Amino acid sequence: MTTLSCWVRSGLFAVMLMCAPILAAAAPYAALVMDMRTGEVLYSKNEDTRLHPASLTKMMTLYIAFQAIEHGEISLDSVVTVSANAASKPPSRLGLKTGQKIKLRYLIRGAALKSGNDAASAIGDALGGSEAGFAARMNATAKALGMKNSTFRNANGLTTQGHMSTARDMTLLGRHLFYDFPQYYNLFSRRSADAGIKTVYSTNRRFLDAYEGADGIKTGYTSAAGFNLTASAKRGSKRIIATVFGGTSTAQRNAKMAELMDLGFKRAPDRARVQKPAEPGLIAVAPQSGSVARVAAVKSSPRPLPRPGIATHDADAIQLALQAAQAAPIAPVQTAAAVAESLTPLAEVAEEAVELASTVASNALDSSPRPLRAPNRASSIRVAAVTPAPQPEEESSTIEIAQGEPDESIFDDAVAEGDAPSDGPIFAQSSTVQPETLAMLERTKPSDTMILAALNPPAAAPSQKPRVVARGSSSGGRNWSITLGLHNSEFHAQQALLKTALMESETLGDALRKVAKRTRGYEANFVGLTQDMASLACARLAARDMNCAVVGP
Repeated sequence: MTTLSCWVRSGLFAVMLMCAPILAAAAPYAALVMDMRTGEVLYSKNEDTRLHPASLTKMMTLYIAFQAIEHGEISLDSVVTVSANAASKPPSRLGLKTGQKIKLRYLIRGAALKSGNDAASAIGDALGGSEAGFAARMNATAKALGMKNSTFRNANGLTTQGHMSTARDMTLLGRHLFYDFPQYYNLFSRRSADAGIKTVYSTNRRFLDAYEGADGIKTGYTSAAGFNLTASAKRGSKRIIATVFGGTSTAQRNAKMAELMDLGFKRAPDRARVQKPAEPGLIAVAPQSGSVARVAAVKSSPRPLPRPGIATHDADAIQLALQAAQAAPIAPVQTAAAVAESLTPLAEVAEEAVELASTVASNALDSSPRPLRAPNRASSIRVAAVTPAPQPEEESSTIEIAQGEPDESIFDDAVAEGDAPSDGPIFAQSSTVQPETLAMLERTKPSDTMILAALNPPAAAPSQKPRVVARGSSSGGRNWSITLGLHNSEFHAQQALLKTALMESETLGDALRKVAKRTRGYEANFVGLTQDMASLACARLAARDMNCAVVGP
């Protein structure tokens, strides 16, 4: 009987997959085409009709996550404990389990590329404290963005009563993602990415590969919604963004989107003054459950300016405080799912479940948070003290990276490094050292362990050869560097390095960041490059109108 039951279930699953396009045929159709530069609507049909957005919802989830990162509420390396609510979500799934610990950066990739419902819900539970709490934040953010006809009930887009949006609203949301978070936007153009526990593949890769100039952004599918897509493309000086609701299949939807994009490029003027949408501040919503929510009350200025005249001797305390804040993990979400989904998992088969037959084997996941490295000084090359516990041997060319900095391979992604906003510090600075910073200092002071020694001197320990911590190897011609110029403070120099590493991860992924104190300021440098790498990196930065100079050995 058990075997028969398994065969019946397998048969039903196969039927659902084959019938998905038929079920979607009844979904209402809507579309809108917009000039990304100006916000002008170039074509629309049923653009304000409230329909099921499906996984286009995840654009809002990611928008709020990016907001939270930029305002210091959370970091890409914060470790999220997966709630029972998130782990219970039906496909498409990243494959998360209740109680599992995973970094936010991997959840973002899983939600953006694979469209994982469990990944999106884990983000929502971490930032909102519960599904209902995050939905309230989504609705408040939608209102601030001018999305007048959208109401959200969950972070993933699974069909739920009252969870609705429009083609106009989703186009506005996509436009805000493009202009408000350019440092993260090209995540949506990736065909694949490392999500910590597996490699994930973009559900939008077919359209990205087929349409000239396409560079994002998000697909969506449920039987109630049909095949949805918000897409953006650039040709010459023109950039178009469009949304389609209610496609009957992936192929039909992509063909319709290509048709609408062509229409947009035909109607858009060659020259247009860019009118960026107004970026809203961080939206604070009171938690709606007993779970811990990481939304702090927002004052009138969500991005406070740095205090003027910070003394040089305070720099270390500030850097340590930043590092401690970056490393702080998210408190585990302790509530189970607040609302049971009204539809069965089979009814919510996501688009990529049809497209992908297999995925790459899971990678090992480090559950411990790894804080971003504190800014280096010119005197960062030093001999490390002999430690009582044996440390794993590492080559001198990589040891500086190994201490407190994410793997450079992570920089292959758009969200590799981008915790620092472009126009202000991540965290408000304080004149007093926080308890977390003091605790970290107490753990790291060598003198603390020496005080605990016995009164009688112990027997002499066998001498150990101190390990030399060196910067990147200069062998093989990697003794070139580039400089981004002088900055007013070490903080701003390090911030410029972080921002540049994010934008040019392909050329600077193997470089080491170094801030050198000069007479007139702090010089931001990338070191450990070959001559070709340095020249290419500077050429690409110059194309972005950024200062850059190649420095030889």
